[in-house]
Amino acid sequence: MESGGRTNPIWLLFDPRHPIRHDIWTPILDEVQDKVYRQIHRRVDTSKILIRNAINNSLLVPNTLNWWADEVVAEIELFREIALEHKPKILISFGAFAYEFVRRVYRTKPKKGPKHWGTSILGDEFRSSIENFDINTTNSIPLLRRVIASGNYIEAHNYFCQNQGENYFNFVGIKIAEKIIEHKDDLQIWIK
Repeated sequence: MESGGRTNPIWLLFDPRHPIRHDIWTPILDEVQDKVYRQIHRRVDTSKILIRNAINNSLLVPNTLNWWADEVVAEIELFREIALEHKPKILISFGAFAYEFVRRVYRTKPKKGPKHWGTSILGDEFRSSIENFDINTTNSIPLLRRVIASGNYIEAHNYFCQNQGENYFNFVGIKIAEKIIEHKDDLQIWIK
């Protein structure tokens, strides 16, 4: 599944096993839109966001470090070509598999299995990606793929945000919005 133009500066990358676009992305986008509008009186044109599954066949999603089938490696190579050609500014991945997929696309070492990326580790990676944000390169921003359906809703928020009682959607939405606002002139994403 892919929708939106590849020349768009913001890309969303999902794990194809989990149809979470509206469960996770929509509440985050609401926070982004709110912060952006209140601060600079603009709104993000959501048609200028590429939305894509990491791989086409959900049955090929690996669950260990070592089992990345040839078909998955081929998908990584294909996505690498697309990403290097179009150079998105913000590449948001949802969940452990999508994040590790992006790491392998950009040849980030060491390789990890999806089970390595627990909630608190993904939270650390999120904060690091925000702190080291550079508009002149692709910024890989990992997010959770599940928070609402989990029986550990509050714990997931606390582990990811590392702030007792912090709302996950508000936390990540504001952090992403701050980077969008900071680089508003470099991102052609605005409703006209």
